[in-house]
Amino acid sequence: MNRMFLDLHILQTVPPSNLNRDETGTPKWATYGGVRRARVSSQAWKRATRIHFIREIPHTDLAIRTRELVDVFTAGLTGAGVAADIADGAARLVVAALGLKTKKATRPDRREAQDTEFAMFLGQRHIDRIVELVAAGLTATAKPNAKKVVEAAEPLAVVSGAQPIDVALFGRMVADVTRLHVDAACQVAHALSTHDVDTEFDYFTTVDEVKEARGEAGAAMIGTVEFNSAVLYRYASVNLPSLATNLGGDEQRAAEAATAFADAFIRSMPSGKQNTFGNRTLPEVIVLTARADQPLNLVGAFEEPVVSDGGFLAPSFQHLAEHAAAMYKMYDADPASTAAVYTPRLGTLPQVSDVFGAATPLPEALATMRSRLATLLTDAGTPGHAGSSSGFGSHGGSGSGSGGGANAGSAW
Repeated sequence: MNRMFLDLHILQTVPPSNLNRDETGTPKWATYGGVRRARVSSQAWKRATRIHFIREIPHTDLAIRTRELVDVFTAGLTGAGVAADIADGAARLVVAALGLKTKKATRPDRREAQDTEFAMFLGQRHIDRIVELVAAGLTATAKPNAKKVVEAAEPLAVVSGAQPIDVALFGRMVADVTRLHVDAACQVAHALSTHDVDTEFDYFTTVDEVKEARGEAGAAMIGTVEFNSAVLYRYASVNLPSLATNLGGDEQRAAEAATAFADAFIRSMPSGKQNTFGNRTLPEVIVLTARADQPLNLVGAFEEPVVSDGGFLAPSFQHLAEHAAAMYKMYDADPASTAAVYTPRLGTLPQVSDVFGAATPLPEALATMRSRLATLLTDAGTPGHAGSSSGFGSHGGSGSGSGGGANAGSAW
């Protein structure tokens, strides 16, 4: 298969915050380069990206992840005019036809319901199409044979076709039903601070205002919240030929989906403790590269932690530019195309413009990269066919994938 990758390199300052915490409430961290770094898991940022997608892209171009598939199909069939008792039975047959096992729901208000054994990631268009086919068969006669109707609809064939953007990007792993499996076309790294980070503690009290009005001292509650602050290096990569294959062979749509993902990944942020810290920022540095050899994570720029007496952003960008230049030269592997977005004060740093080019506004950078990717994919002869644009919108993104949650499979 031809090779073409969209790599995203991001530097983002985050003030005191707790974006992603462990089971004890401590901000996640990792040791890298012999020192402790702030860390935000890839799963957290993929989820945030998908939430951004949901706001910006029509739901029919996306998927839903749920264990309550029987209820989803029942609701769709009843909405299409199928009697409730027939719809419930047919919905269970549809789920069985997909090769999914069910068990009794645990919620008290759903005692008679059946849930799949794990959360399934299905495209909304696929759900709607199955409902359309089954409903047509069930309403065609006075006494329909639900089993034969569902078999004729071929639900497994429906969901095995071109995938919605989020399934195409993040994949779907179903070990028991290989036809449901979709290799992930996207990789997302855990975000790491470019420098060493210590966890700090915010001590707080809650005032009992009734006691206070009586002039009595004493807090209603005393507690602590852990936090840190950092300049984060974030990285993700999209396998364009794999994405095009998952989307039905449409190269133009793959280029649009990749840049829609880039836009959503750039703008999104995990929501952990956001009301406590009000920490929402946008990246100060964004570098998008199209590569024809392999993905290239540039985290090695920060293996030796950045040390600074006056802020970490500028020296981190300098380290990134120097490391990128060294790696490109060492492997004779310049990107096929680069687009960069960074604040004006960072443009005066040595090597930055030489390595990454002049800064452009984000919409222009994304439009340039989208056009370039479409051309590169066509020139490379990606398997499949070029199709018409699906129009994902100006912003967009994807989200987490696979039946269980992490990226499914590997197309790399």
